[in-house]
Amino acid sequence: MCLIAFAVSAKPGLPLLLAANRDEFFDRPTAPWHHWTLPGGGEVLGGRDLRDGGTWLGVSLCARVAMLTNVRGEQAASGGLRSRGELVSRWLSGERLEAMQADLAPQAYGGFNLVVGDLRGGAWHWLTNCDPLRPNGGVVAQLTSRALAPGVYGLSNAALDTPWPKTLRLKAALAEAMRTATSGSPSPGWESGLARALADETRAPTDQLPTTGIGLVRELGLSSAFVRLPDHGYGTRSSLVLRIAATERAQRWRLDAHEWTHTPLTPGGDHHWDDTRRCSESLDWVAA
Repeated sequence: MCLIAFAVSAKPGLPLLLAANRDEFFDRPTAPWHHWTLPGGGEVLGGRDLRDGGTWLGVSLCARVAMLTNVRGEQAASGGLRSRGELVSRWLSGERLEAMQADLAPQAYGGFNLVVGDLRGGAWHWLTNCDPLRPNGGVVAQLTSRALAPGVYGLSNAALDTPWPKTLRLKAALAEAMRTATSGSPSPGWESGLARALADETRAPTDQLPTTGIGLVRELGLSSAFVRLPDHGYGTRSSLVLRIAATERAQRWRLDAHEWTHTPLTPGGDHHWDDTRRCSESLDWVAA
């Protein structure tokens, strides 16, 4: 994913509300939101990278959530022998955070942000292999980990809560959605405001653009929530709105999700938001 706003434990009974766009090259093979099984067993809901086998955002039926963004910058994005998507899969498979941190070699991956959550324990953490004070300067040898208190967060291709204009706009939309959100069944159209925010093609003024080492033209093209760079074969390929609520029954959860797919249907085809290409799911489950 390249843009995420998420609220964790911000209201009783509502451990997660999330809106996210995934930006990627159109020719990278990808499966949209579906049920699939991790290599070691365990069912996951989410998209899947069919080239390297991992994912950028997923929910496991053992009540875990993980999401990933790359860190932008020529040095931060390049390098790394391992796929960053495997980090999401490791968490969803049930690996303990302490074990992941001890075993993870930061410089084996390109720059990343990883957010992991345990719905049963209510614990959320952000991890990155880039310097939080200079995230776009490249990968560093020391992994940073921070526990997340209940609240609303924004994440793009720099450190957590870096105030890029598109991140601030999506956070504001999520905060507005949280005002009326409850732990009960969502009302029809609950996702519409967040979908509009994800579809926003407003680019940032040039004096508000970040400097991540990729040049002014590309910075401008990537400054909107919904990215369209057809000349580069790149853009927002999918959008997700997700809520997870706790039910009255212990360890029972309700998930409601909408994912829109935007990958052009043919090579060089039109790239735009198409509300007809939507996958919706509601699921009640007891954590394994």
